[in-house]
Amino acid sequence: MSAPPRPTTAPRAPGARTSRPASRPAARRSRLVDEPAPPAGPSPLAQLVTGVLASAQALVLSLAVVVLPAVVAYLVGTAAQAAPADGAADAVQVRSAVEIAAGLWLLGHGVPLTADDVTVSLAPLGIAVLALFTVYASAKRFAVTTLRCWAAGTLAYAAGTTGVALLAGSAPGWSLALAAVGGLVLGGLGTGLGLLARPGAPGPGTLGERAEAFALRRTGRDLVPATLRLGLRAGTLATALLVGASALLVVAWAVAGRATSSDIITALEPGWTGGIVFAVAQLALLPNLVLWAASWLAGAGFAVGEGTSFTPFGTISGPLPAIPILGALPGEDWANAVSAWAPVLVVACGVAAGLFAWRRLEPELVRWPDVAWVLAGVLLTPGVLMLAGQWVAAGAGGPGRLSEVGANPLASAGLIAGEVVAGAVAVLVGAKVDASGVLERVRDRAEDARHTVGVGGLFGAADGGEPDGAADGAGPGGRAAGPGGGGGDAEGAASDRTPGADEAPGLAALDEGGSGSAAPDVAAGADEAHAD
Repeated sequence: MSAPPRPTTAPRAPGARTSRPASRPAARRSRLVDEPAPPAGPSPLAQLVTGVLASAQALVLSLAVVVLPAVVAYLVGTAAQAAPADGAADAVQVRSAVEIAAGLWLLGHGVPLTADDVTVSLAPLGIAVLALFTVYASAKRFAVTTLRCWAAGTLAYAAGTTGVALLAGSAPGWSLALAAVGGLVLGGLGTGLGLLARPGAPGPGTLGERAEAFALRRTGRDLVPATLRLGLRAGTLATALLVGASALLVVAWAVAGRATSSDIITALEPGWTGGIVFAVAQLALLPNLVLWAASWLAGAGFAVGEGTSFTPFGTISGPLPAIPILGALPGEDWANAVSAWAPVLVVACGVAAGLFAWRRLEPELVRWPDVAWVLAGVLLTPGVLMLAGQWVAAGAGGPGRLSEVGANPLASAGLIAGEVVAGAVAVLVGAKVDASGVLERVRDRAEDARHTVGVGGLFGAADGGEPDGAADGAGPGGRAAGPGGGGGDAEGAASDRTPGADEAPGLAALDEGGSGSAAPDVAAGADEAHAD
C-alpha cells in the first residue's frame, strides 16, 4: 500500500506570518493634522489708511450732492441768457456758486453761514443726515472694526470739514472751530455706527457688558447697571415712536397745505433746474420740521419768526418767506378741542416704553430701586436727545423777524421727557404694585369683610332675629333678654360661638361649605338650652 498523500501547503512569501494573534489589536499609526493658522488682521498702517479713505470718500460724496445742483442751476441759467460769454466772469460766478453751496453744506455741520453781513445759523438737518449716512455707509463697506480705524476716520473727517471751511471762506474765523467740532461729531458717530454694523462687530448688549466691566475695574462700582441700560433702550424706543408720529403729523400738515405750497412754486416759476434746487432745499429742512412737530405734540410749540407761535392750543402767524415747505405749517384750524389732547400721544409713547421694559424684567425679582433705575433711563434718553435735536434745529434763518426760528430747546425737551416718563411710571409702578401682592391683599381683605358680613347675617337668621343682631329686646351684647334671664344665657352661649373677624380659617371653612350645617347646629343648641 502506498502512504496517504501529505497535505500540500500554499507557497508563502519570505517573512510572511502564517497566523495572526486574535488578541493583539491592530496597530494604529499616529497622524498629525496641521490646522491652518488664523488669518492675520490688517496691519496698523492698513487700519489707518482704510479709516482715512472711508471718511474722505464720504465727505466728497455728501459735498457733491449739495454743490453739483447749485453749479448745474447756474450753468443752465447762464445758458438761457442771450448774452456774450465772458470766461473770467463765468469763472467768478461758478466759484461763487460753489462757495455758497459749500457754505450750505457746512451749515448742515453747525457752521454759521455769513453773506453780506447776514448770518444764518439755522442748520438744515437734512444735510447733516446726508453726511451721517454717507459716513456710515462708507465705514460699513470699507473700514475695519478696530479702535485705531475709528479714530483715524473721525480725525480725517474733522480735518476735511475744516479744510472745506477754509476754502469756502463763507464762515468767520471763529467758526473754523465749529467746523472741526461738527466734523468730529458727525464723523465719529457715522464711523462708529458703520463699524458696529459690520459682520462680527459687537452688539449693543456686548458693548453694555464691556462698559460695565470697565467701570467695575476702574472704580469698583457698577456705574451703568443693567436696569439703567434697559431704561435707556426703552427711552430710545419712546423717542423713535415720537419721531415717527411727528413725521406722520408733518405729512398731514403738508397735505393740508399743499394748495399754499403750490401757489408759492407757481409764483416763483423756478423752472426745472430751479425745481431741483428747491427740492434739495425742502429735503434739507424736512428733519427740522419733524422736530418742530414733536415739540408741537408735547405742547411747547415752535416759532417761525419773532412774534409767531404754533402750538396745539393756539396759532399766531405772521409774514413768512416764500419757501414752499413753510406752506405746510399748521394754520389756525389746527388749534381746536381735539388738538389740545395732543400731549396724550407723547404719554402713550411712554406707556409703550414702560411695557417694553417690564416685559424684560423678572417680576418676582424686581425691587423698587430697579424700577427707579429704569425710569431714570426712560427720562434721560428722550430728554437728552430732544434737547440736542431742538438746539441744532433752531437758530437764525435770516435778518429781522427771521432771527428766531424753531422751538425752545429747554421747554420742549423738558415737556417731552416729563410726559414720556409719566406714561412709563403708570405702567412700571402699577405692574410692580400688582406683582408685589399689594392689590391682591387689598382684594382679599375686601373679600373677607364681605364674607364676615354674610356670616353675621346667617347667624342672625338662624336665631330668628334681625340679620344685624338688632332683634327686639336685644341688649348691647347681642343677647335676647328672655324670661328670668335663662333664655338670655342660652342664647348668649349660642352667640358666643359665632366666629369673629379674627377667625379667618373658620370663616374660610364656613364659606367653603360648612354654612349649611353650622346654622342648624347653633339653632339646636339654643333649643336645648330653652328646654333645660
